[in-house]
Amino acid sequence: MQNRVIMKTHSLIKLLLFSTLTAFASFPIIAQETGQTPVLIHAARIFDGNNMRTNTSVLVVGGLIAQIDAREAFKFSSAKVIDLGDATLLPGFIELHAHLAFQHIPADTVLKHGITTIRDVGGPLHPPYGGDGSLRVLASGPIITAPGGYPIPELGAENIAIAVATEQQAREAVRTLVNGGAVVIKVALEPGGEAGAPWSSHHHADSDPHRKTSRSKKPWPLLSEHIVKAIVDEAHQQGRKVTAHIGEAKGAKIAIDAGIDEWAHVPCDIIPDALLKKAVSQQVKTITTLDTLSKCTGAARNARAFAALGGELLYGAEIAHPDIPWGIDAQELMAMIHLANMQPIEVLRSATSKSGRYLNSPLLGTLQPGAPADMIAVQGDPVHSFKILEYPDLVMSGGKVVLNNFERSGDMP
Repeated sequence: MQNRVIMKTHSLIKLLLFSTLTAFASFPIIAQETGQTPVLIHAARIFDGNNMRTNTSVLVVGGLIAQIDAREAFKFSSAKVIDLGDATLLPGFIELHAHLAFQHIPADTVLKHGITTIRDVGGPLHPPYGGDGSLRVLASGPIITAPGGYPIPELGAENIAIAVATEQQAREAVRTLVNGGAVVIKVALEPGGEAGAPWSSHHHADSDPHRKTSRSKKPWPLLSEHIVKAIVDEAHQQGRKVTAHIGEAKGAKIAIDAGIDEWAHVPCDIIPDALLKKAVSQQVKTITTLDTLSKCTGAARNARAFAALGGELLYGAEIAHPDIPWGIDAQELMAMIHLANMQPIEVLRSATSKSGRYLNSPLLGTLQPGAPADMIAVQGDPVHSFKILEYPDLVMSGGKVVLNNFERSGDMP
């Protein structure tokens, strides 16, 4: 019995040493014990979520990044080698605003086109899942809204919206969502009527001379500030952030005054500078969705002004909306450069490491020891052409290869 205890203790020590990456010589032993072969990936360039590096390779063991170092630092004969050549290895992208269920988007399609984690905001409620060879899916569950408020007039309420009329109902809704697995709470503060807004058909009435203008429509009801404050307070007590679907100044003001953490979109109508400054001072984050909002009159101006004031923009393209790719959206990335004056490397950070930190998973979206081995690779340098990111040649989720179009691979000599 004593010998068994000693043997188990020795195995535990080896695993702990591996997890802290202080005993690299034990990798072949651990791989044998866990039944997993280490994978060593070489590439001309590696974006680690923060910086672009050269002459760098990544070792994957057991679904995690085990080591990232100079190519010559790796001498493990048991590692399977994938040599990408003149390519760039990056963390899989994080899409912070998606609606998979809305158009029944195949998760494997999204994954094979470079998104390894999505946050589905406004749909079926479920705990997080995936990330082990499949798309990692986080959810908000249904949107909390006023009775008769958006999105109920357009899409109904089933699996999409929860209507609340009192603070008590609001708090109960938050608790129900959190208990069901929601990673974020979403509220709607959308009266409708913004020219070019893509989320409702009646917003496009201005282009049809035989229909009344969208401005003549009766505004959708909004949650009151005190109810939104109750939602925010309850969500924060439950360890969750609150994101608000807003499109114009009135909704923005309610969101700011109630202490909302995030705007789910750059607003469609022009937002006064005073409100933008207050949002920035409260460290409100904004998800871009600029490609989706391309017909909005104020989105470009809002993005530019928000960024100029020091506001942080995070990547989200709103997968499921018309004309948005079912994966990485290069047009969204380019809009972040041209409309928000962001540098290319900062745009890549917004879709990887910054989003991971924002999701309270600081290793997600990075290539560093202990991070999930969610990676993509493309031929060439994406800093010079974001378009190549839409069709990666290598996709890995949780250390499992989902797609590999590179020809140069084999066992390490």
